[in-house]
Amino acid sequence: MKLTKRQKTWANLDTDKVYSLADAIETLRGYTSKKFDESLEIAIKLGIDITKADQNIRGMLSLPNGTGKTVRVAVFTVNSADEATKAGADIVGGEDLIEKVAGGEINFDRVIATPDMMPKMSKIARILGPKGLMPNPKLGTVTNNVAEAVKTAKAGQIEYRAEKKGIIHAGIGKMSFTTDQLVENANALIDQLKKVKPSSSKGQYILGASVATTQGPGLKVDVK
Repeated sequence: MKLTKRQKTWANLDTDKVYSLADAIETLRGYTSKKFDESLEIAIKLGIDITKADQNIRGMLSLPNGTGKTVRVAVFTVNSADEATKAGADIVGGEDLIEKVAGGEINFDRVIATPDMMPKMSKIARILGPKGLMPNPKLGTVTNNVAEAVKTAKAGQIEYRAEKKGIIHAGIGKMSFTTDQLVENANALIDQLKKVKPSSSKGQYILGASVATTQGPGLKVDVK
């Protein structure tokens, strides 16, 4: 595989070294794009078996410093449409919105729905589900308090979910954030994962972690 000019500059990086979060972020700053504000992504490998229902970790978390991303929120509701709009929802609708999504129109990053809409949402579950957009009561995205849900989503809430091999991937901010802000966001996620550790998970829980920018290299970090 031919390396890009940018990838060739990574040659002097010690990718076997385990950095502190702050040191890793500072190191990555030297390899970020000058053309756009890259995101910082963290990957955390957990000692869990996601084939077991009680170890399939998933939830929502409001990062203390937000994500730096503009989140487009769609609310599926009839009776709370005005409330959703006033709270800052980008798209609000009922069955008309369901029909648009069924036709392939998806112009949002987060979906909230009132409970009365959920039976009708089954029509687009196969579209939203694979994209991780289907509303879920456990995640607080099926609620009658749409104003609070919209404000929380807009304020920098992320969803964390264990993927294959028990790895959690999450964006924890932009590289324009201060290092302290990014470390604080990372620690908030790590603390949350510790809180939701399944009782049936035995042995070491956090096996390892790494951070990387959108187009940059990945560095191992000590989060234990």
